[in-house]
Amino acid sequence: MATKKPEPKTEKIEREYVIPLREKVRVVPRYKKTNKAVKTVKEFLVRHMKVYDRDLNKIKIDKYLNEALWFRGIRKPPHKIKVKAIKEGDIVRVELAELPTKLKFKKAREEKVLKKAKDILEGKKTKMAKVKEGMQGGDVTPKEGEAEKATAPKGGVPSDEGKDKKAEEKEKKSAVVEAGAQMEKAAAQKEKHATQAAGKQTKQKHQVRKALAK
Repeated sequence: MATKKPEPKTEKIEREYVIPLREKVRVVPRYKKTNKAVKTVKEFLVRHMKVYDRDLNKIKIDKYLNEALWFRGIRKPPHKIKVKAIKEGDIVRVELAELPTKLKFKKAREEKVLKKAKDILEGKKTKMAKVKEGMQGGDVTPKEGEAEKATAPKGGVPSDEGKDKKAEEKEKKSAVVEAGAQMEKAAAQKEKHATQAAGKQTKQKHQVRKALAK
């Protein structure tokens, strides 16, 4: 008769363990000791947190716990480590029970940077929302008002002198463009005539050589 697998519980379970690592790590070569320590932590928690299918991938190790295991390199892992395991469903998340001073400062610094980044992102979102509301309402943005003030004279009425200057500048630009186009056209015609003349000369030389050969 087939045995039924126990249904996964949805309740949250928290436990603290001191995991011994020395005996398991002693039997492996020096260049594999910390890798074996990480695996030992997972195997210990699979057994004690009742992960019934023994899947090590369901044990999620916190980055600060991983740093503590690798702190002295691949050859010298700690002999034991105190961890806090939290089980939710089938997933077990593991972290250090007591953070050392160095990791405490590092965690606080990273949290501060993350919080600052979130605040900046939220500020940008609120600004974008305000701009969209202004566009939907048909209001003139402050930048457009400032631009109009800058172009208008002190009396508040736009002057004709500015318009005349702009028209003159446009005419000058168009005249320069036309002159450049004419110069390019003349240069192209000269090159064409030069190539034609050279072709005629070469043709005449070939005819003279043929006549002398006869």
